[in-house]
Parts: sequence; C-alpha cells; structure tokens
Amino acid sequence: MPSLFRFLMVLAVIAGIVYGVIFALANFVNPKPREMSVTIPADRFLKR
Repeated sequence: MPSLFRFLMVLAVIAGIVYGVIFALANFVNPKPREMSVTIPADRFLKR
C-alpha cells in the first residue's frame, strides 16, 4: 500500500506542476494583436 500512496502522490505533484505552468502561461503571457490577411483564390467563388 505505501508504494501505491507514493505513486499517487507523485502523480498529484506532477499534475500540480502542470496546472501551475498552464495557470502562469494563461495569466502572465500577453499575446500581441496583429493584422491578418488571407488570400482566397478566385476559383473558390465559382459555382460548380
């Protein structure tokens, strides 16, 4: 039973670290807004 408890604790610590990293990225990294243009070929507008 102690090995199962140790395994679950390791998984909980790893999950906590991953959650912390995701939380930090979501709150402390700000994306830079920029313009975006997409060229659509003319043949996409033709009816088939």
